[in-house]
Amino acid sequence: MKRFRFEDGGDIVEDIRHKYGFDGDLVEIYATNPGPTVHKWHHYLPLYDRYFSRFRGSAVRFLEVGVNKGGSLQVWRKYLGEDAVIFGIDIRESCAELDGQAGRVRIGSQDDPDFLDSVVAEMGGVDVVLDDGSHQMPHVRKTFEHLFPKLAEGGIYMVEDLHTAYLRRFGGGLTRNSNFFAFVRELTDDLHHWYHRGEPKYPDLSAELGGIHVHDSIAVFEKQKVHKPVHSWVGDAR
Repeated sequence: MKRFRFEDGGDIVEDIRHKYGFDGDLVEIYATNPGPTVHKWHHYLPLYDRYFSRFRGSAVRFLEVGVNKGGSLQVWRKYLGEDAVIFGIDIRESCAELDGQAGRVRIGSQDDPDFLDSVVAEMGGVDVVLDDGSHQMPHVRKTFEHLFPKLAEGGIYMVEDLHTAYLRRFGGGLTRNSNFFAFVRELTDDLHHWYHRGEPKYPDLSAELGGIHVHDSIAVFEKQKVHKPVHSWVGDAR
C-alpha cells in the first residue's frame, strides 16, 4: 500500500519514528490511508495513542467535532475497531455523503447545544470527544462547557489545533481573554482550589475534572469524580 509523503518530502512514518520515538500501528494506519484525505500534525499521532489506546477494541462512544473530507473517521474506525460507536459532526451539508462509511455523520453546528444533545442521545452517551471543528475560540469553549459534563466517567475530552488560540482570525490572541488557554488557566486554578482562597469559577466542571494535560496545540481533559486530597506519613517515625 502506498505510503504518502508530507510537505517536506520525507517519509511520514520515519519522520514520526525519528522525532517522537513512536512506532505504534496508528502511524501506519494514518500514513497509508487510502481513502478520503486526512490531515494531521505529526506530533499528534503519539498523543492520540497515549490517550485513546485504552479504548481500542471496545464499544467506546467516540465523537469527532469536524468531519471535513472524512479521512479521520476512516482512521478512527481502523484504530478503534468495529465495536466502536463513531460519530462525526460538521456544519457542511456535503459531509452528509460520508454518513455510514466509517461512522455516522450528522450535520449541525457545534455552537448549537440542542444539536449536540441530539447527537449524544443518539450515540447512547459519549466517552471521548475530539474537537477538530471550527477552531473559533467562542465555539471551542462553548462546546467544551456543554459536552464535558456529558462525558461518561473515565472519559477523555481532547481539543486539537489550539495554535489557533493565538490567532486573531480565530478569535484568539496571546494576551486576549478569549484565548482558550486563558480558560484552561482558570480551570487549573479551580482544580487546585483546595490550596488557595479563591472560589471555583466553574464548580460544575471542576467537580469532575480529574486532570488537564497541555501539549503543543492540544489540551486534554480527564473526566472523573474529584475527592478532597488527603496525605499521610508512612515508615519509621524515629
